[in-house]
Amino acid sequence: MSWVANAVVLALTGWILSGVTFHGSGWAVIFAAAVFGVLNTILKPILRLLTLPLAIVTLGLAWFFVSMFTLWLTVIIVPNFDIHGFWNYVWATIIIWALNVVVDVILAPRGNSAQPAAA
Repeated sequence: MSWVANAVVLALTGWILSGVTFHGSGWAVIFAAAVFGVLNTILKPILRLLTLPLAIVTLGLAWFFVSMFTLWLTVIIVPNFDIHGFWNYVWATIIIWALNVVVDVILAPRGNSAQPAAA
């Protein structure tokens, strides 16, 4: 499910920003989603731990650059995925974050309202 969500988020980001392009067929989006998902699952937590002192000093701003770095690595690894220019990376990171928040809210498990509340 996460892979599909990443594919939709990356495709929407490419649709919103003219500087984010996928060349070829839809397989580029699917491959980019797979690579992005793996990087976010494996590399991003390690980088967040390593940058924790800097994140404390910058009030979390350093983690924005960690997210932007994982997006950059995705572009480097996926041959048919391009982002042109620094500001497109910035906006793509913001859009991906915002769309992932929406996806998380939509896909979040709902509590069972049939159960009685704890006393």
